[in-house]
Amino acid sequence: MMTEPETTTPTSEEGSDRAELRRAVECVLLVAGAPVTPEQLTETLAVPLEAVLDVLRDLGQDYAGRGLQIQVVAGGYQLCTRPEFSEVVQRFLRLDHREPLSQAALETLAIVAYRQPVTRAEIEAVRGVRCEHVLERLMERHLIREVGRRPTLGRPFLYGTTEGFLRYFGLKDLDALPALEGMDPRQAFRGPASAPDPGPTPRRGQPSPTEEPVAGV
Repeated sequence: MMTEPETTTPTSEEGSDRAELRRAVECVLLVAGAPVTPEQLTETLAVPLEAVLDVLRDLGQDYAGRGLQIQVVAGGYQLCTRPEFSEVVQRFLRLDHREPLSQAALETLAIVAYRQPVTRAEIEAVRGVRCEHVLERLMERHLIREVGRRPTLGRPFLYGTTEGFLRYFGLKDLDALPALEGMDPRQAFRGPASAPDPGPTPRRGQPSPTEEPVAGV
């Protein structure tokens, strides 16, 4: 006679421990202000990685349909507001005075994102205009950084994107960038479908071919 396999039911103590772990993870995500990796949570809370991953999945389901969400970005987990409420949040925090990225900055950022590591000369060859000021502003906003030097004459700096870039566009990693499919990389961050920016809507004005806009980068 065949017997059914025994199933284990979590004890009240185990359920209490799991609930406490969920609350602890939630607290860490709230105060972190940046993506937190499962490994960081494991080290901080002194629990197995599997338990942390289970709790993160549970929290992700708990926040479905709410104003907050658990977002996987830049290789970690972050508790953040949903992008559809960004205008309300910015208005409350009085952040709406900050200039959005200009079209020149978006084009330059797209070239760096898709062709990194890339030099300033290579970016300017694609855009057809000088872009040193735009690069400086993008670095000030922590969206790109110097990642090395190309071993050629003059050893020019190489630029790449940062974790701040991933957070700005809500990307898990660089593999989540929209596929170009033959499109000019300068067009990659134009329009809401190609630029899932949870922040202010970028301006659509075209830059002058002979003048590089600096304000608002």
